[in-house]
Amino acid sequence: MDYNMVGWFEIPVTNMERAKKFYETVFDITISVHDLDGFIMGWFPNAPNKPGATGSLVQHEMYNASPTHGPLIYFSSEDVDIELARVEGVGGTILKGKTEIGDGHGFMALVEDTENNRIAFHSRS
Repeated sequence: MDYNMVGWFEIPVTNMERAKKFYETVFDITISVHDLDGFIMGWFPNAPNKPGATGSLVQHEMYNASPTHGPLIYFSSEDVDIELARVEGVGGTILKGKTEIGDGHGFMALVEDTENNRIAFHSRS
């Protein structure tokens, strides 16, 4: 296989502005919001020709957030502590602090965003 398995992801939200503020603050990024005939998408920045997938926040009646069901998305980080330090200040909850994975796989942390989704952070240090 000559490509990464994950090509795109979508995170359900009920309030796009609140979710946008959370993700922009935690990751220090800019999200661009687009209304596609009532299908509201907040696109994460894309780094063409770089490893990893990009995705979107999605506000639509077909999408339901859950802190316990569905896939768990891991966001890559230089150091998990950087994003963890920003989570609670914008309404998120830390579910599991920085934890060593073991066997040289780095560290992870688990949080709940403002929309009731579980997401995770991963870093090598």
